[in-house]
Amino acid sequence: MDICPYLEYSFQILGKKWNGLIIHYLSLCPEGTARFSEIKKDLTDITPKALSTRLSELAEYGLIEKNVTATTPVTISYELTEKGKSLTTALEPIQEWAKNYKD
Repeated sequence: MDICPYLEYSFQILGKKWNGLIIHYLSLCPEGTARFSEIKKDLTDITPKALSTRLSELAEYGLIEKNVTATTPVTISYELTEKGKSLTTALEPIQEWAKNYKD
């Protein structure tokens, strides 16, 4: 039996701790963007190093975009790309499933 390569690709991304929560967090941001410090403040258990690593990985997958604004000091924010937004739509049924079956 062959494992579906598309499902395997999905789990390469979502199987890493924090990735799903970071994507979900960015989808909930009112402005559609968040700064590193805001994400860190709200995802209290993630370490700064882990957050930095996960943001870089998600950017490499094309799910988020890092925006650098040349102000003093420089402002860096993160937002979902169209690819990332489509993933949040795909996660909604999983969230509903968890609502129904957790505990």
